[in-house]
Amino acid sequence: MSAPASLPSSEPSAVPKNVRWVLLGVMLAMLLSMLDNMVVGTAMPTIVGDLGGLEHISWVVTAYTLVTAVTTPIWGKLGDLVGRKPTYLASIAVFIAGSALCGAARSMTELIGFRALQGIGAGGIGAGAFALIGALVPPRERGKYQGLTASVMAIGIIGGPLLGGFITGHFGWRWAFYVNLPVGLIALVWLWLMLHVPTRRIKARIDWAGIALLTVSITAIVLAATWAGTTYAWGSWQIVTLATVAVAGLALFLMVEKRADEPLLPLSIFTGHRNFPLAIVLILATGVVTFGAGLYLPLFQQTVQGASATNSGLLMLPMMLPVLIVSTLAGKAMSATGRYKIFPVLGAAFLTIGMGLLATMSTGTPRVLTGLYMVLVGIGLGFTMQMAGTIAQNSVALRDMGAAMSSATLFRTLGGSLGVAVFGSLFTRAVQGRQPATGGAEAGSSTLPTAPVGARDAYLHAVTHGTGQIFLIGAAVCAAAFAAALFLVEVPLKKAGPPATAEPAKSPATTTS
Repeated sequence: MSAPASLPSSEPSAVPKNVRWVLLGVMLAMLLSMLDNMVVGTAMPTIVGDLGGLEHISWVVTAYTLVTAVTTPIWGKLGDLVGRKPTYLASIAVFIAGSALCGAARSMTELIGFRALQGIGAGGIGAGAFALIGALVPPRERGKYQGLTASVMAIGIIGGPLLGGFITGHFGWRWAFYVNLPVGLIALVWLWLMLHVPTRRIKARIDWAGIALLTVSITAIVLAATWAGTTYAWGSWQIVTLATVAVAGLALFLMVEKRADEPLLPLSIFTGHRNFPLAIVLILATGVVTFGAGLYLPLFQQTVQGASATNSGLLMLPMMLPVLIVSTLAGKAMSATGRYKIFPVLGAAFLTIGMGLLATMSTGTPRVLTGLYMVLVGIGLGFTMQMAGTIAQNSVALRDMGAAMSSATLFRTLGGSLGVAVFGSLFTRAVQGRQPATGGAEAGSSTLPTAPVGARDAYLHAVTHGTGQIFLIGAAVCAAAFAAALFLVEVPLKKAGPPATAEPAKSPATTTS
């Protein structure tokens, strides 16, 4: 399992002159999904207060991330087969439609269903963005644009809670979804006009068997993680059946992928160089941290520490600002030196410590101390989040870039989906039966100010206990990522060469779109 020191000749030999203008549209599309995740996290207490269904709070995120995980490899493979531009534009259009419907939802059930539609579009946005960067920019130069990517993601993460708090407080939670419409339309038109990439259309049958088996397996995994211990007992026939379906589905999926002409997820990308599976572990851990912290930190701050929806967005800044600063500095250092192993090692260490400290919070923890813990998590994400993606890109040939980056995005969203499912199960079990009023699961924090002192204290301790368990599990996942980072091999990154003057290598139906 060793890779050549340099990447195949199919890698881009030079950075296109208008690459920053093109990437502006790509980054704007990425901003859509990043804003959406964080805006919804901040707005969730208000959404629950309006639509009810506190027991379904995790499904608003789980439905989105589950469908994103299922569709990500499909979008990535379609990009490899029929072209990255049309598939990327289609994914943006689907996301816009889902956002409009979410804003019009009249019940928690409708909202969950429309979030699933959003997730279909998000699967293509996440996979396509990194594949486009890989197709346009040589490996050594990706550090510079990694900083740009991380900056946009950080803006989304920082701006999301702020925008979510402001919109929720002044216009209502529905506009937390409607805000995606103008941004999405601008990105769609911009990329339609500016994006031109070689399209390599391949005459091959789509791997429908692989798509079906992966869909069934991922769905079974996430449903089992969501229902186990709450809706059904761990040893119940429902959970055992889901686990059996997941294992059998994954086994059949691997068998199908070995024989498929154009496999949905080529297994060679996992065996070509050990850095790719190790990078996947890092990516999975950042997914768990990003989704877990993004959903449950605002909930803890609003419920236990008494922050308003707007203030909880501001209180997320200690975690988000370091992401912006550290990722930019790390990207520039990688481009200048070609070395990168130290960054994910440091990042995973900071993540483990930061999440571990968040797990120690109590009902009396001051906001300042919570902020200091969040700084450590932010530094860890800054070192790890984008660097892991760059390492994954550097481990595969351009021919498989779409499948590889969709795999990376799959595991990031799957990590987030599984994390939110497990976290939701733990949190629901912690607060179940401890609401401060008799209004059922919906009561929660909305009735907290008028509840008796004893009931209020019991509820606050239940929320604290639930979030503590969530952060403790996150710390364990980050510790595993730290171990994976230690085994990374530093493969030299190829620098940009002189502008290519020859036509692309002969391949079926190569065009420019």
